[in-house]
Amino acid sequence: MNQPGNRYGQIYGFADPHFPKDGRLPEFSDAGKLMALASFSTRNVPTAEERKLLEFLLDGPFRELSSNEDITGAAHYNVGLDDPEFRNFAGIYSDAIFETFYRFARENLKPNLPLVIAGGCGLNCDWNTKWKETGFFSDVFVPPVANDSGSAIGTAIDAQFYFTGNPKIEWDVYSGLSFQSEGNFDYGRYDIRSTGHDEVAELLTNDLVLGWVSGRYEIGPRALGNRSIIAAPFRDDTRERLNTIKQREQFRPIAPVCLSEDAERWFGCQSESPYMLYAYKVTTDALAAVTHVNHTARLQTVTPASNKNLHSLLVAFKARTGYGVLCNTSLNFNGKGFINNIRDLDAYTVQHGLDGFVVDGRAHLLKSSQRYQDYLAKSPHQAVRGAKAG
Repeated sequence: MNQPGNRYGQIYGFADPHFPKDGRLPEFSDAGKLMALASFSTRNVPTAEERKLLEFLLDGPFRELSSNEDITGAAHYNVGLDDPEFRNFAGIYSDAIFETFYRFARENLKPNLPLVIAGGCGLNCDWNTKWKETGFFSDVFVPPVANDSGSAIGTAIDAQFYFTGNPKIEWDVYSGLSFQSEGNFDYGRYDIRSTGHDEVAELLTNDLVLGWVSGRYEIGPRALGNRSIIAAPFRDDTRERLNTIKQREQFRPIAPVCLSEDAERWFGCQSESPYMLYAYKVTTDALAAVTHVNHTARLQTVTPASNKNLHSLLVAFKARTGYGVLCNTSLNFNGKGFINNIRDLDAYTVQHGLDGFVVDGRAHLLKSSQRYQDYLAKSPHQAVRGAKAG
């Protein structure tokens, strides 16, 4: 099966009445959206009509949708993304692609070999989890830059190996550029002060949503705690607010970041999951903001070694709430890379409705934020501290 990633995203455009059916490839974000929709599926057997559609989409070479002469009469054509039967089919379709590759593996590969997954399909947390659950491979590894953004690293390794005979490089996922904290913006709209993890945890406990900047930005498409929007994980309306801030559809889930030592208790995760590339079953009803409709979560675990600053914040939050878990979504304008200078961060905060942001231990709290004002009303000594710092 060629182009499995494009085939996967293609069904999103098939149901979307606004997407042209004339041969365009899926939008870059369609695969991620379909992954969210597939989780709404409640049945696993296709209808006779859906079997015909599966045959057209999955058999033979990848084809444009308009090559199907009966496309307008096909199941789920232009029905819209809220249609419950299309959402059922999205899950069936996702499973059908995975089963094609799993069947090939069983028939052609020796069992108990390690599996490395590369390419954009490596960002499909559901498939990555399924590969682990098959038990067919001794281990499954997906790099944090499985998609094309990892090509530059691979090219550098290839060149180094060619010239030196050594393919090993030293790097970690936080190998991006440092944040540009100097720049002109309206300082007067913020209470600005140095702040520790305890106070940031207190702000989050009071339902403030904050931008979080720490050290160098992460490489790859996942926010891993250095360029993140963070919030308390308990309320479903927090998930709704974060999707509104991100200008995303409300069916999209919000990912959790969790202390590694708490991952098994809250998510059934028995090993480290530092790159947010696998789905786990949530074991409690308390974490509504990070629990998807099928009771899963795309988890990132954190240790002092993997991200010391974020780990300390999670420890402080756990001391207040009993949960070393936070909402974690990427800090970026729609369709852009991670925000990496303070002018853009100020603009994003104001335009998208954050309550403030923290840059390497310095808090900028938006005076116009009602949640921040409510927090000050409950903690009047903070107002004095903020005024002095300002």
